[in-house]
Amino acid sequence: MCATLSLVLMRRTLLPLFCLALGAAPLLAVDQASSQENSAVTLSDAQTLFYTGRYEAAADAALRLREADAENLTAYELRTSALLFQLKGALDNQKDKEKALKACAPCPRLMADFQTDTKLGQDVARSMLSAAPGDNEALFFLGKLDLNHVWLHLGTLGHRTGWDEYWEARRSLDLVLKRDPMHVRALVARAWIDYIVDTRMPWGTGWMLGGGNKKKAVRTLQDAVKIQADPFVHAEAEFALWDIQVRERNFAEATIVARRLGRDFPDNLEVAKFLEQHDRARP
Repeated sequence: MCATLSLVLMRRTLLPLFCLALGAAPLLAVDQASSQENSAVTLSDAQTLFYTGRYEAAADAALRLREADAENLTAYELRTSALLFQLKGALDNQKDKEKALKACAPCPRLMADFQTDTKLGQDVARSMLSAAPGDNEALFFLGKLDLNHVWLHLGTLGHRTGWDEYWEARRSLDLVLKRDPMHVRALVARAWIDYIVDTRMPWGTGWMLGGGNKKKAVRTLQDAVKIQADPFVHAEAEFALWDIQVRERNFAEATIVARRLGRDFPDNLEVAKFLEQHDRARP
């Protein structure tokens, strides 16, 4: 990965010099235009791509953002989430995860990118916390990046690893919520821990993981969607509530949430498909 980045940086540095030496001004102009286009990507662009289900494009946009700002924790978290959803899409319905992983052509690159960005983001968050232990946002993002790692390895891949990240995430999110009980993103992430531990882990393992409570998870998400927040923060809570209601086969309540999501993200094909199947009020 580092070698690849070095080659990319070398190309970007040397190519304009060669073009000047050769008098290739048009090529230099194209390169400058491309650079301006890359820098024009906004966080809102990347978030819109993510919540419309365009995960590959969202991951690429988030990469541009974190390349432009190496301390942009939101970009690291968004990129790892988008890469995680790409891997889930490729592997979730496969019984033999290892066999599916080996047969998945894009998966090695996705895995490598995921691991790289997770580690970089964790390092940035820990550095910020070392300088300012009371930085609640850095603490949240450390916990969220840890959880993305856990969901990939314990959930999607079925690997019995990620315990250290799990406990760090749980402690981090609990501390964030102790300081700010209305932190919507921390409420959502913590609700997922309660739900997954309660529903996906055997009782003994769940007890070792601090226990879970799916009813509490649903109540937490129902409260979280009522808190006034940034539109994309609110969307994360809505999508989490919808997902869990679908898992619980509570289709009536899920349909109500899906209608709101369909209004806000009409291009999301998964939401549109759900509404076609379950919303009898649709014409």
